[in-house]
Formats: sequence, structure tokens, C-alpha cells
Amino acid sequence: MSRTESNMLALGTTAPEFSLLDTVSQKTMNLHALNGEKGTVIMFICNHCPFVVHVNPEITKLASEYQKRGIKFIAISSNDIENYPEDAPHFMRIKAKAENYTFPYLYDEHQEVAKKYDAACTPDFYLFNAELKLVYRGQLDDSRPGNGLPLNGKDLRDALENLLSGKEINPLQKPSIGCNIKWKPQV
Repeated sequence: MSRTESNMLALGTTAPEFSLLDTVSQKTMNLHALNGEKGTVIMFICNHCPFVVHVNPEITKLASEYQKRGIKFIAISSNDIENYPEDAPHFMRIKAKAENYTFPYLYDEHQEVAKKYDAACTPDFYLFNAELKLVYRGQLDDSRPGNGLPLNGKDLRDALENLLSGKEINPLQKPSIGCNIKWKPQV
């Protein structure tokens, strides 16, 4: 199992715009139509990564809790589907339904969005405030497949709570760890 860390995009960065296919609705969606009134969580995930499989129950739970409070969630898969066909859009749609995702699951076919966000691994989490400025990036919590620590979303949950209550978010943030994004071969 690969263990790649987040690149940790600079706090304060404005969320790069994108327009991608939502594999569930089959509609093209963009950031400014999807962003939340109080904040937006963007997650780079995929279908097959054991780290994502491990956190799926918690990200579904977090989305269910915080969408009611003005936070939108957006999942993006940027993996090379030629070499990782299990991450293809039709399988993404099946996965989204099986996991009861209440958020769009977008396909970054050309991997341009992952590059704009300097995403490195799955899962990779980004929290933007209402003005789409980055206030948190890094891990969901300390739980990893097989380490025995509880899956509770503590790090992202603390950032969400601080954002919603107007408190400062601790700038000392731990990178996420997961499978590397499966980049297409450079031609």
C-alpha cells in the first residue's frame, strides 16, 4: 500500500475554478455553482484506494452533518483510468450510490484540476471558507487502514467547527496520507 502525503497547498490560496462531469447526475458542474454558503470541502478520492475505502463512512457522515449547516462537499477523482479502469466514471457512479454520497463525485479526465490544487494523494482534503480561500488542508484524522485508531474525522471536523463559529483554525495541520494520484504517463 502506497503512503503518499499531501503537498499542503498554501493557506489563503483561492480555490481554482473547474468545470467537470458529475458521474452521478451526468451533468457538467463548476465550482461556483457548487460552493457552499459558509464553506466548501473539496476531496480528491477514488474508488479503489484502501485509504479512501477506509474513510468513506466518515466522509459520508461529515457531509450529511455539515451540508445542513451551509458547507458543501465535492469529491473529485483524477486517476488515470486507462491503467486503473476501476476508477472509470461508470464505476464512480456505482460507488457513489453504494456509499450513499450526498455530494457530487466529479471526474477530472485531464487531471488538470488535481494539478491546480497540487493534489498528491487519495484522500486529500481541502476546506475553503465562504470567499473560497483555503483555511484547512490535510488529513481527515489519525486513523489509517490497520492502525487501530478510531475513524472520527477529528482534524477536518475541528476545522469545520472553527470555521462555522468564526474561530481561528489552527495553521499547524497534518498532511493526509494515502495512495498517490495515478497520473497519466507523460507523452
